[in-house]
Amino acid sequence: MNASTQRESVRIGGLPPVIYVAELHELLGGAVQAGTDAPVRLVDVRWALDGSKGHHTYLAGHLPGAVYIDLPTALAAHAQEGRGRHPLPEPEDFAASLQAAGIDEGTIVVAYDDTDGSQASRLVWMLRALGHPAALLDGGLSAWDGDRETDDVRPEPGTVPARPWPDTAIATIDEVATGDALVIDARAPERYRGETEPVDPRAGHVPGAINLPFSQNTDEAGRFLDAEQLRERFAAAGVRPDENVIVYCGSGVTATHDVLALQRAGYEGVRLFPGSWSQWSADTTREVATGPNP
Repeated sequence: MNASTQRESVRIGGLPPVIYVAELHELLGGAVQAGTDAPVRLVDVRWALDGSKGHHTYLAGHLPGAVYIDLPTALAAHAQEGRGRHPLPEPEDFAASLQAAGIDEGTIVVAYDDTDGSQASRLVWMLRALGHPAALLDGGLSAWDGDRETDDVRPEPGTVPARPWPDTAIATIDEVATGDALVIDARAPERYRGETEPVDPRAGHVPGAINLPFSQNTDEAGRFLDAEQLRERFAAAGVRPDENVIVYCGSGVTATHDVLALQRAGYEGVRLFPGSWSQWSADTTREVATGPNP
């Protein structure tokens, strides 16, 4: 067995970045799955850019006891010139959203959506970046094998404190531009190649970035590839163990799916470029590459 095979998923507070429904049942049943008897808070993060998903879909049916967190208002600040479409919220604002969801400092958070985890991954990454135990539910709502509820859960306010965003988890636009890190573009190949750009000012990608679409972290059923399969995928793309890696997407949401996949595969030191392509493409001083190559 080589060193790559022996790598284990990066754990925060004893919790891996992705868990299965069976593991969730153990957590909810009080098993010491994450190295602690801390309470578990389920969080529904269903969201779509066109408004087709949100609080109304949560009310139509959600995991028992789950609270709803709105991605664009709780997990992002308002779009700002020079910061992209979904900049990270101020620490105090994020803490207030977590407190409203009933999250305490010791609460284990398990987040889900109804697709491949590409929305809920934003919350999971944010919490893990702050050292808070959080995991994505593999398969999301469709994987849940129990009853669903339709009430609007409003828990007692939590007490989780505000913490600044750590430099170890976040990369700035200038750090992306230096070329000192392997930069990964998590968007669809056609957007990476610059053949289409439905949202942002210019089409293409950051010069030197390689394309590892987040959609390929999962199988046809939307379930995460196992750690070894992910390691093989990243190794084939030239991602070396312990390499300085920065990931971006359109606005810093789906790139977090790639970050969690890298952590699942055992890669440490992976950072997110929160402004992502929405910030880079809006800055006319930044060069843009097109085509299939970095």
